[in-house]
Amino acid sequence: MADFQTVFSALIDWAANGLLDLSAWQVVLVTLVLTHITIASVTIFLHRAQAHRALELHAIPSHFFRFWLWMTTGMVTKQWVAIHRKHHAKCETEEDPHSPQVKGIETVMKRGAELYRAESKVKETMEKFGHNTPNDWIERNLYTRYSALGVSLMLIIDVLLFGALGATVWAVQMAWIPIWAAGVVNGVGHYWGYRNFEAVDASTNISPWGIVIGGEELHNNHHTYPTSAKFSVKPFEFDIGWGYIRAMEMLGLAKVRKTAPQLQLGEIKPAADAHTLEAIIANRYEVMANYAKQLRRACSTEVARLKAEGSANGSAWTNLRIAERWLHRDAEKIPTDLRVHVDSALHSAPVLQQLVAMREELRQLWTRTNVSAEQLVADLQDWCRRAESSGIAALRDFSMQLRAARA
Repeated sequence: MADFQTVFSALIDWAANGLLDLSAWQVVLVTLVLTHITIASVTIFLHRAQAHRALELHAIPSHFFRFWLWMTTGMVTKQWVAIHRKHHAKCETEEDPHSPQVKGIETVMKRGAELYRAESKVKETMEKFGHNTPNDWIERNLYTRYSALGVSLMLIIDVLLFGALGATVWAVQMAWIPIWAAGVVNGVGHYWGYRNFEAVDASTNISPWGIVIGGEELHNNHHTYPTSAKFSVKPFEFDIGWGYIRAMEMLGLAKVRKTAPQLQLGEIKPAADAHTLEAIIANRYEVMANYAKQLRRACSTEVARLKAEGSANGSAWTNLRIAERWLHRDAEKIPTDLRVHVDSALHSAPVLQQLVAMREELRQLWTRTNVSAEQLVADLQDWCRRAESSGIAALRDFSMQLRAARA
């Protein structure tokens, strides 16, 4: 009887505390560490290494990430990669598997995991976008074939380690990726936030959630340079995933293949040439981001001028303030209800009007595909001449910067 009571007491104690016998705060800390490893596995292995081939991983971390994701998410590498590649290829269209612009932000936030599962069953998506993903024996016979087995084993392990509370730990682990990746990154990351670059889609950066999402919050940067292993581009941005990649690279466990290009400046050339054109096109997003700064400064200058003259009424102030917020964006990205204000601001400010017009002319250097390189160089030279003789300091300074660009 005493032996039974001892065993029963031990079982009760295990159910309450698990094998590790941790306090509640220790369990919370361990859970955060476990979920962070999952986030790191997604961003480093699935996203940057597999989907975009931005880096190569040594067999040791590569297999660890596969094993960990099998245990903590049940996601199949080929399915995740195929769906993500299709998202980039069909971004913000009806074929995008999870666009909040098309399906609605509430749908993507609440049903992101469902959208993922539905798309994973589309054979055409898997065949067209799932190429060059792991297809070895363990992938075919365990990770893909028994994708649900890993998360079941994780539940058992959590309960053994943490007791009854382990079921809660497991539930948090299972919800972590659907909430943060499928919901926040795929939803909020295409709906709300700031933009460094005018990418063709609606992607945004949603800092400061870097530690929680592993760098994935820098979504606009990623959509601008999808094959870059590093997501941060501004001094104030922090990509913890890149930190892990650099650490692995120093240990010989990873090799970075590509990072975002950076505009290099040299001596100012007397005239733009083919090399200048090449540098501008290669760094076009950064070039346009720099031009956007000039537009915002010009708006601020115009506001200050009108204030000094005392010649602006309430409507003019409103128009200029809205223009300052939206004028640097591509025309199609300006909300319809705000375009009338932006147009009014342009109509009342010839300097802004010329800046916007020349911005569109500059963009044609890489959007006109039916024009010869020689003609594009001539167009660039003409653009610089007109900019520097315009009498607008912002245009003159920007043109000189372009003439200093080198590939």
